[in-house]
Amino acid sequence: MTVRVIDVKAAEDRRDVIHRAVQALAEGQIVAFPTETVYGVAVSALNGSAIDRLMEAKGRPKNQPFALAIRSKDELEDYVPQATPLMKRLATRCWPGPVTLVLPCDDPRSVVQSLPPSVLPSVSPSGFVGLRIPSHDLIQEAMRLLPGPLALTSANRSGQPDAVRGAEVTEALGDALGLVLDCGKCRYAQPSTVVRVVGNKVEILRSGVVSEKVLKRLSSYCVVFVCTGNTCRSPMAEVLMQKHAAERFGCKIEELDGRGFIVASAGLAAFPGGRAAPEAIKVMGDRGLDLSEHASQPLSDRLVEHADLILTMTSSHRDAIVAQWPDAAEYTHNLCLDGFDVADPIGHPEVVYQQCADQIEAEVVARVRAIDLDQLPATS
Repeated sequence: MTVRVIDVKAAEDRRDVIHRAVQALAEGQIVAFPTETVYGVAVSALNGSAIDRLMEAKGRPKNQPFALAIRSKDELEDYVPQATPLMKRLATRCWPGPVTLVLPCDDPRSVVQSLPPSVLPSVSPSGFVGLRIPSHDLIQEAMRLLPGPLALTSANRSGQPDAVRGAEVTEALGDALGLVLDCGKCRYAQPSTVVRVVGNKVEILRSGVVSEKVLKRLSSYCVVFVCTGNTCRSPMAEVLMQKHAAERFGCKIEELDGRGFIVASAGLAAFPGGRAAPEAIKVMGDRGLDLSEHASQPLSDRLVEHADLILTMTSSHRDAIVAQWPDAAEYTHNLCLDGFDVADPIGHPEVVYQQCADQIEAEVVARVRAIDLDQLPATS
């Protein structure tokens, strides 16, 4: 039987393309999808016979399991009920995208444990599962119309070069395929980075699009201080947190990134690139801290999503953040543990900035003491 190939870019109705792919998967066929990395081939992970055909088409050893493509990062705890903060952090920051996370799934509550018994050896032979959310609308839209996850692997014979164009998929796997969605060359044209996470330890199993350096930053615990203009209170809090965190971790401030700890600041009404207030620069300089290179930035979707802890100068700042980003409510708090606000010193003399800095530093010291070091990625 000749494989069906759809030229997605030339298709008149993209919805029809999606429905054809969904129908083929529901019938147990192998479907080739473009992703942002390389072309992948997928079958329903609920269909043991389809999994067997995929294994045969790939010529893959049984000890090399398939990854599972899932719909959303919100499903992480369905598959990994015991997910650690680091696992959640990486899922939030890496998905959708070119990272496959290999995570423990031996908890009896895991969705993986409810897959057909014949499927388990092909996706989780040793209590771990590879999870991926490809950043390509074709496979994402298809999955929204299907029950359960897809078993996903690269569209080539095991040991052969990855397919980065639709024609290469047909050449590699031919009549084993039910359908090929040809969408031209893949964006990155290299495989996903495969990362195993156990507790707070990260191990790269396969190099790919995301480098080790970038992955380390994505693994880091991130604190974001927020005020209004990001020119005095939050920048002072940022450098004071860096100072006291470095003291607790026994490293230099410039080494914090390497220890998996990032501090940033932003403003709800900040002008991008603005300098810190001269009084803030002076007050911090008197404490051996440099704010001369500070550039203000507005609070953004990306900062909020990537933060592990957001500390605001006032309760009104917190209320504004939670109103715009409701999901951030659980990790957004007033800096002051007693609930008091840090008043804005803007327009006041240096002595008021000094008093403001004293208040901020006392609260920062308490916050640093309360940091759970298990939240940080382990360093080698």
